[in-house]
Amino acid sequence: MKALVTGCAGFIGSHLSERLLEAGHRVVGVDALTDYYDPRIKRRNLTALLPHRNFRFVRADLNRVDLARLLPGIQVIFHQAAQPGVRASWGKTFEIYVDQNIRATQRLLEAVKRMKHLKKFIFAGSSSVYGRVTSLPMRESQRCAPHSPYGVTKLAAENLCGLYHANYGVPAVSLRYFTVYGPRQRPDMAFHRFILAGLAGRPIRIFGDGRQSRDFTYVSDIVSANLAAAARGRPGMIYNLGGGSRILLKDALKILEGRIGRRLRIVHEKKAAGDVDRTGADTRLARRDLGFRPGTPLARGLSAQIAWHRQMVREGILE
Repeated sequence: MKALVTGCAGFIGSHLSERLLEAGHRVVGVDALTDYYDPRIKRRNLTALLPHRNFRFVRADLNRVDLARLLPGIQVIFHQAAQPGVRASWGKTFEIYVDQNIRATQRLLEAVKRMKHLKKFIFAGSSSVYGRVTSLPMRESQRCAPHSPYGVTKLAAENLCGLYHANYGVPAVSLRYFTVYGPRQRPDMAFHRFILAGLAGRPIRIFGDGRQSRDFTYVSDIVSANLAAAARGRPGMIYNLGGGSRILLKDALKILEGRIGRRLRIVHEKKAAGDVDRTGADTRLARRDLGFRPGTPLARGLSAQIAWHRQMVREGILE
C-alpha cells in the first residue's frame, strides 16, 4: 500500500507513519512544520522516518502545495493535519483554524474526488464536535453542538468528508478522537504540561476544580484504529475512538503523581472558555466494524509518556 499522511511530523501523524513503514507500506508524509509549538519537537518526531527508504517527506502547506504531485499512486489518505487547540481558537486566530481545518480539508477532498484508485480517505476528527452534553456516553448519532471555535471547524471538515462521499463517492471515514495522550503529545495538551511541570518541581496549573472528566485514549490505540479503518472502515461512517479510561482529572493527577514519584503542587485557575466538563465515548460502532479494543491502561500509558519527557529533557528539547 502507498499512503499519504498529512501532519506526519505531529503527535499522531508521526506514530502512524512509523507503524505504516513497519508494516511494509510506502508513505508520503506532508507537514508544514508550523510554529504553533516548537518545530524542534516536530523535527525530532521525524528522526526515525527521514532515513527510511520507503518514506518521502514533503514540507508544505496543504492550502498552497501542488496536490497533484503528492497523489500519484496513493491508495489511502490519513488526513491528520489540522490547527489544534480549543483555547487558542478564539478571536483573531480563528482565521488560521478556518484555513487549516476547513479550507485545507476541502482542497484535499476536491483533489481526490475523481481518483479511482483511492481506497480510503481517513479523517482525524475530534470529540470536540459534541460540545457540552447532558448524558454520557457520546454517540455518533446524536446532535453535535461544538462549544469552541476549534470544534466548529472540525465538525465542518467532518461534514465536508460526508458531502464528498455522498456526492462523489470519496471513500471517506471519520474518526472522532477522545483526548489522545502518550509520547510526543503536543505541548499545549494537559498531560504534557502536567508531566513537564511535575518533573521540574513546578506548580501544575489546572483549569477548574479538577472534577472534569475525560475519556483518555493512548496514541498506539488510535494508530491501530486508523489502520483498521483503512482496511475495514465503511465509507461514509463516523466512529468514536475512546480509550475506556474515563476518569476525573483530579484522580488522573494522583496516578501521575505516583508515576513521577514526587508530590505534585497543584494550582487551580478559572475554567477556560471552550472547555467542556466531561467526555465519554460510545465505541460500539468502532468495535463492530474496526475491531477496536483499546489495550493501554492509563497508568501504563502515562509511564511511557513520562519516559519520553525525560528523554526530551535530557536532549535539551524540553525544559
